[in-house]
Amino acid sequence: MTAQDAISLWDVSAQEPDYRASLGGDSTVDVAIVGGGFTGLSTALHSAERGLSAHVIEAQQIGYGGSGRNVGLVNAAAWLPPRKVREMLGETYGPRFIKQFSKGPETVFSLIEKHQIRCEVTRTGTIHAAHGPGGFADLQDRHKEWQRLGEPVDLLGPGEVSEMIGTGHFHGGLLDHRCGTINPMGYCRGLARAALGAGAKISTGVRATRLRRDGALWKVETTGGVVSAKAVVLGTNAYTDDLWPGLKRIFTIINYFQLATRPLGPEAGHILPGRQGVWDTGQIMFSVRRDAHDRLLIGSMGKVMGGKDGGLSHRWAKKRIARLFPGLGPVEFDEAWHGQIAMTPDHLPRIHQLAPNLYTPIGYNGRGITTGTIFGQTMAELLTGMDPAGLPLPMSEMSTVPTAPLQSRLYQSAFTANQIIKAI
Repeated sequence: MTAQDAISLWDVSAQEPDYRASLGGDSTVDVAIVGGGFTGLSTALHSAERGLSAHVIEAQQIGYGGSGRNVGLVNAAAWLPPRKVREMLGETYGPRFIKQFSKGPETVFSLIEKHQIRCEVTRTGTIHAAHGPGGFADLQDRHKEWQRLGEPVDLLGPGEVSEMIGTGHFHGGLLDHRCGTINPMGYCRGLARAALGAGAKISTGVRATRLRRDGALWKVETTGGVVSAKAVVLGTNAYTDDLWPGLKRIFTIINYFQLATRPLGPEAGHILPGRQGVWDTGQIMFSVRRDAHDRLLIGSMGKVMGGKDGGLSHRWAKKRIARLFPGLGPVEFDEAWHGQIAMTPDHLPRIHQLAPNLYTPIGYNGRGITTGTIFGQTMAELLTGMDPAGLPLPMSEMSTVPTAPLQSRLYQSAFTANQIIKAI
C-alpha cells in the first residue's frame, strides 16, 4: 500500500499485516457480523472462542472506519463523569457500567498480551488536560469521584502537567494510570488475526445490501453472496448505512481530524517523555500524542481541510504545535486524515435489539477502542446464553434523532470556524 492510498498514518505504520479475502459464495453460520472494526472483530473472536461459527462481512478493509482512524487513546469509563453515569443509569446499571468500563483498558491490554498483538502499546496512562480554570474545576470534581471509587487517577497541578506534557499551556490535568495508547489499526488487525486463529471467517470488500428473515435464519445479502445466520450483529457504529431503516439517524456524526508530523529528532524528547496520550477539556476538544516513531500527532473536531502539505488544517496544526511547543521549530507532516464519531444525545453508548436475534452496539461517543472491545465480548456472551439483565447497560429501543443531519452540519461549520480562528 502506498501512503497515497492510506486511510490514516496507522494504515501504513501498523506492524500487523492487513487481511483481505472475498466471500466466495453463500455460507451458513451461527452469527453473521457486519463491520470489520473493533466491535465486529471482538464479537467474532469471542464468539469463536465460545464455540460459535462466526463470519465478519466488511465492505472495505479491516479497520476502514473509525477503528483505523482513531487517535489511539485507550481510555477508561465513559465521556461523562461517574456521578452523571449513575444518575442516568440508576443504582443497578450505573455502578456496573462504571466498574466494567473502568476495567476497559485492562480488557484491551489483556487481549494484546494474550494474542501478542503488535500495536505499539504503552501503559503509562492518559492525561485529561485542563484548557482553563473552569476545565480544571471540572477535573477536580472528577478526581474526587475516582478517589471515592478507589481508582488510580491522579490530579496534576500546572507544574506537574507542564513537566509531563512539555508545555505550560495547560492549567492542570488528570493522569489516569489505568489507560495507555496503541496504534489502533495494529490492534484492529491483531484482533482479526486472533479471530481467524480461533476459527472465525472474515470477508472484505463485500458490502451487506439487505437483511431479511427466512424462517429461523437471517439472510444477509451481500455483493458476494448470501450469509445465512441464526443471529446477526451490526458493528458499524458511526459508519452505519441504510442496511437497517433509521439506524444511522440515532446519533449525530462528529468528524475528528488528525495530522502526524514526520519523525522528530532529539529536540522533541521533552514532549510527552512518558508517551501518554493527551486530550483537553475544551468544548472543541483537541488531542496530542507522540507515537513509537517520535511523530507528533495532533487533532481536533472537524474534517481535514486541505492535506498534509497545505491547506487550512495544515496551517492550524503548525500554529497549534508552535504555540504548545515553541522551541520545537518548523515541522512537516507525513499524513492528514479524519474519521467519524457517533455521538448520542446523552453521551452514553447503546445496545439495541432491532429484531429477534438482531443486535447492534452503537453510539460510542469517541471511546471506540474500549467500548467496541467490551461490547464485542458482551455480544458473544449474549449469544451464548447470558441473561440480558447482566448487560453493562439496559437494552434499549431504537430512537431516531430527527435533527441529527442538521446538527452534524452545524457542528462542522463551528469546527471549521475554529480551525480558521486558531490558524491565524
